Amino acid sequence: MILRGDPAGLLAVPAMLSGGSMRVWRVWIVPVASLLALWGCTSPVTMVGSVERATVTSPAPTGPAGPEKPATVPGLGPGAARRHWAWEDLPVSPRARRIDCERSRCVALTFDDGPGTYTESLLDILARHRARATFFVVGRMALGDGEKTLRRMVAEGHELGNHTWDHPQLPLLSQAGIREELGRTQWLVKQATGVAMILMRPPYGLTDTRVATESRYLGLAQIMWDVDTLDWRDHDPAVIARRAAQAEPGSIVLMHDIHLSTIQAVPRMLDELAAKGYRFVTLSELYGGRPRPGRKYYTGRDDRTADEEAGEERGERLLGESGEERGERRGRVPRREG
Repeated sequence: MILRGDPAGLLAVPAMLSGGSMRVWRVWIVPVASLLALWGCTSPVTMVGSVERATVTSPAPTGPAGPEKPATVPGLGPGAARRHWAWEDLPVSPRARRIDCERSRCVALTFDDGPGTYTESLLDILARHRARATFFVVGRMALGDGEKTLRRMVAEGHELGNHTWDHPQLPLLSQAGIREELGRTQWLVKQATGVAMILMRPPYGLTDTRVATESRYLGLAQIMWDVDTLDWRDHDPAVIARRAAQAEPGSIVLMHDIHLSTIQAVPRMLDELAAKGYRFVTLSELYGGRPRPGRKYYTGRDDRTADEEAGEERGERLLGESGEERGERRGRVPRREG
């Protein structure tokens, strides 16, 4: 006997199983009726022989909301749907190293504005030298193929930091604008790698009290630098390597992985610093843990908390200067898109 989508036949099954007993029938009728209500009498039911096998195929769930939509990057609109990476697709960081930078000669190499065209080559160089670094990521640069590079960074033990979405001068933005610039990049990196970043670097080193407030809100310490290679201006690998080699124990070295000349300078720089006994560490390794959110750090030796208020006032004062005047004062002009 075969029953397929036959409600009457299905109701007859408990009667057959009970040998026609009406008392047993009453026990069966409630659960069977409930099943019919659940299935809507539309799911095919197949019975072979007597009651040897039953196959139930449930219909796809439908409703007024329709199928679940893929997640999108906040603020990017419906055309920028992102994939939610399965946990097994996310990178696994190497085991944390035990490094005491108060006793060892440590230097933190930092790279801004990527990931870019040359970042993968830089990662190859760092891997050959067993060196770790910190990458301050620009959100829009990480879209698409850049996510794979981010996952490689994490898998190879490097640290990721937030460098905003579009690389603006943060003090020129509203409070909401600052939060969006940092929040969008924070969200993207978390989706791509599973990492919740704890560091940020304000573009051009410009910050103020509102930037500090939003950084603190997002759990991000503000990371500056004490060694500037000026690789954005001088595209000479020898010059870049010589400037980086001036690092002292606890130094934070500023570079940019979007310039080929910088990548070409890295092998010589690593060799010279290694010959002086330096270990190449991430910023979290340099500080021996998590830096305080919202606070500014210039080196691993001194976080200059006494200068915090003066630095914030300086950031506000620079807003009234032109890009050329600011670049002349600081040895750097804002990067122009082109």
